[in-house]
Amino acid sequence: MTRIEFIVVTAIILFATFVLGWMASALVNRLFRVTRAEMGELEDMAQQLHDAEETRDRAVTELEEREAELVAKLSSTEAELRAAQGQLRESQAEIEELRDYIERKLARGN
Repeated sequence: MTRIEFIVVTAIILFATFVLGWMASALVNRLFRVTRAEMGELEDMAQQLHDAEETRDRAVTELEEREAELVAKLSSTEAELRAAQGQLRESQAEIEELRDYIERKLARGN
């Protein structure tokens, strides 16, 4: 094999390799190409996901606001309960004092 024959054979092999690579690339692109319909579907799904995330964020915000309101109401109710319990204790002490006073007056009267 002469030098020229070797160069020609090498060139043919390289050209054949290039053509096979190009054909494989075209085949892969054709098989896995994303169509316009699929792109539209992906865009719709992305929009739905975005809307769902916004809805979730609004729901979380509303939940946090409601929780804050309930905590404030609970604190207020607990304060009212403590005040009512304090007044009840005072009333019970006053009742006991009045009973003692009445018993002393009845005991002296007899």
